[in-house]
Amino acid sequence: MSSPSPVVIGHGPNRVLAFHGWFGSSKGWGPFLDFIDRDQFTYALVDYRGYGERKEVSGDYTISEISRDALQAADELGWDRFNLLGHSMGGLAAQHVLKDAPQRVLRLAALSGVPATGAQFDDETYALFDKAANDDEVRAQLTHYSTGFRLNNTFLKRIVDESRTYSTVDAFGGHLPSWVRTDISKDVTGLEHPVKAIVGEHDPSMNAEVMKVTWLKFYPNAELEVIPNAGHYAMYETPVWLATTLEKFFLGESTDSPS
Repeated sequence: MSSPSPVVIGHGPNRVLAFHGWFGSSKGWGPFLDFIDRDQFTYALVDYRGYGERKEVSGDYTISEISRDALQAADELGWDRFNLLGHSMGGLAAQHVLKDAPQRVLRLAALSGVPATGAQFDDETYALFDKAANDDEVRAQLTHYSTGFRLNNTFLKRIVDESRTYSTVDAFGGHLPSWVRTDISKDVTGLEHPVKAIVGEHDPSMNAEVMKVTWLKFYPNAELEVIPNAGHYAMYETPVWLATTLEKFFLGESTDSPS
């Protein structure tokens, strides 16, 4: 097995393991990376097997595998303790790391994060998502839906093209059952780590109401923030706002919305 070494950005003392979404990769964080504080923070952008820098690495394509690989990557970096950041599917992966190594985690932030129950789609929704592995039009439809039908075709094409370029069909399709059906809620409920659930106001699925009955229910020290003028991809839609609110949270500063 090849090393799970992530893409490392920044050189600051505050360490963040970052987990991408289903359509993402280490190359899929968009302009958000232009606005992180590289003197204060070091971000390790994890790639799952079959994605990004690890596109040629095969695996079981499960959330538990992502967690094991990420903890190995942290060991190789010499990181004893760190913060976690997860987008969408990566939100569930980050929680699995929290479950597996709670003593190593400082804080956890999730952007449109799949809750600890898994997405738990109904059969019709699952069938639609399952088609996306081999159908770029379905990928575009899902992206358009998840951002509130607000954004132009150039944006949709970029997300689809990046997902197609930086993941294999096997890995993309293979991860779907795990992030939809993995339920670790009983394992993480009651953990007292500071947790921040961030959603875009135009995200129809991973919205504030979902966060209130999952993330805020499971974690006693969880807080919720809704980002204006964003859908499911705040790292592209509102990158400065996202970087600001995340880094305030990781530093333990006031979590009032950026002004």
